[in-house]
Amino acid sequence: MMKALWIIAGAISMGAAPVLAEGRGTAGAAATEISYGADRLQSIDFHAAKTTGPAPLVLFVHGGGWKRGDKDNATGRLKAPHYNALGYHFATVNYRLVPDATVEQQAADIAAALAELLRRADALKIDRGKVVLMGHSAGAHLVALVGTDPQYLRAAGLSLADVRGVIPLDGAAYDVPAQMDENARLMGDTYKQAFGTDPARQRALSPTHHAAAPNAPAFLILHVQRRDGTAQSRALGDALRKAGTDARVQGFAGRGLRGHMEINRKLGDPDYPATGVVDDWLADQFAK
Repeated sequence: MMKALWIIAGAISMGAAPVLAEGRGTAGAAATEISYGADRLQSIDFHAAKTTGPAPLVLFVHGGGWKRGDKDNATGRLKAPHYNALGYHFATVNYRLVPDATVEQQAADIAAALAELLRRADALKIDRGKVVLMGHSAGAHLVALVGTDPQYLRAAGLSLADVRGVIPLDGAAYDVPAQMDENARLMGDTYKQAFGTDPARQRALSPTHHAAAPNAPAFLILHVQRRDGTAQSRALGDALRKAGTDARVQGFAGRGLRGHMEINRKLGDPDYPATGVVDDWLADQFAK
């Protein structure tokens, strides 16, 4: 079924006309679609909490090996209604994909999407001081990169002070050179396509290698029982804490690809252990 669209045109800082479309978003909840650039993939689904005043925002970034996935089918069907019920706005973002775009451009897209939402903060009733980035898999890498390398937010007119915290879900590319060595047999082609073969570029795209620089104030790094994901999550947490950044790392049951997909699909289910951990952490961050 084609969704109805109400198009509103106007000028934005990136030179593209913003598009708002009222339609059906994650889990069938009403969502507003917002454009943050000229490319068709530069779009956001914004699920508004029922609120009379400014409310916190959770901005979710999908996974898919940097080359696939989208905001409609890679978010997990429980997140939007769950976080809306807690009084938080929830947004899920599309970004340009490899090979048509680079990982650097993907990180820039995440920052630009956040900038567009914050530009509309008054109209959308977003509390600008209470924004958390969340991402799964490749999306976990991207939110961690945006939260540790300030160049992406700076280019979008923002700073790390505009992000209260970051929640990476079962990423395994926080240290790209180490992951390419560790997992080359299974995912080598995907990593090579995304990160190339230049060690300097691989390090530049590694959140762990940026953790000594200024970072977002707090990280909740979650993983399931995958060897590479566990090791990479712990190493990122260690590097952040060494730099004085508040970073918590916690593992959950679930092995292999099944566990990797489950942490995304089940987050928001009150019976799934990670849901309560994230809820408590968000409540703590948003109370500050």
